[in-house]
Amino acid sequence: PARLQRVNLNTARVFVRDIALARRFYAEALGLKPHAQDLARGWCVFNAGNCELVLEAVPADASAERQALVGRVTGLSFLVPNLHVAHQDLKSRGVEFTAAPERQFWGGSVAGFRDPDGNRFQLVERDRA
Repeated sequence: PARLQRVNLNTARVFVRDIALARRFYAEALGLKPHAQDLARGWCVFNAGNCELVLEAVPADASAERQALVGRVTGLSFLVPNLHVAHQDLKSRGVEFTAAPERQFWGGSVAGFRDPDGNRFQLVERDRA
């Protein structure tokens, strides 16, 4: 049998309504660095550590199925070295948190937040031990 090739997560996509507002949020509030964009066509790409984060606009006249892609749990987590420091910093930048930092059974800590379109993410701090 053929040998399975190693796979590497390269890109995560998040769907938004207002691409200009989203670009400002991810660049200014989260501090991510954009490296490609075409706001007129509704997309921008950020360096997000080991992965690219692509924002893609869903137009107001898109199908209900496409509209449902905006404002949901993304399942994406941003790793930070100190959750409490990151939480306070992002709150001071206007980031809306949905859950305060909380220790988890697996040893790390998480805090939930949302972007201006309601897409939900987590900040994660791994156990320091």
